[in-house]
Amino acid sequence: MKFEIDSETYDEIAKMIHSSESPVGIDAKKTHILILNKLQELSDRMERIEQSLKKG
Repeated sequence: MKFEIDSETYDEIAKMIHSSESPVGIDAKKTHILILNKLQELSDRMERIEQSLKKG
């Protein structure tokens, strides 16, 4: 698996999900929303690829 990420992207994501109010330091709801959104984007992309492969 490749989980390497550039430091700028890493810092941007860390700032988005950070929460001082959480005992673990992240906003779990925001984190899950970001993950679900990315999964939906990937699903949509796969669907478009599959449709284009079926066409020809």
